[in-house]
Amino acid sequence: MPDVVRELGGVPVLVCDPAGPPVATEQDALDLIGAAFAGAEVVAVPASRLDDDFFSLGTRFAGEVMQKFVNYRLRLVVVGDISRHLAASAALRALVHESNRADHVWFVPDLDALDDRLRAAA
Repeated sequence: MPDVVRELGGVPVLVCDPAGPPVATEQDALDLIGAAFAGAEVVAVPASRLDDDFFSLGTRFAGEVMQKFVNYRLRLVVVGDISRHLAASAALRALVHESNRADHVWFVPDLDALDDRLRAAA
């Protein structure tokens, strides 16, 4: 399945294909942002597409990617199981907790959870 814009919770979401290219550089993130200009307000990226550096906060990659999305006024949602990464990093656990309390970057287990969260926010 290619990346496709779908409506979830009444909001246009670019749902990224789990088999798509990895997000391993800032340019990869900018490519997703560019694809979102087809009408999406939210970009839902499978956790499996994110390079491990995203989850290792010392690399600063997560911060760089998240800041790009904020700058372009798009919400970033990481979709999927990140428990392996959370178990290895208290800092990442704190980032996920704080991000999920805000509105720009969310971490959700699946698209159903994203749909529910977007409906609740409406």
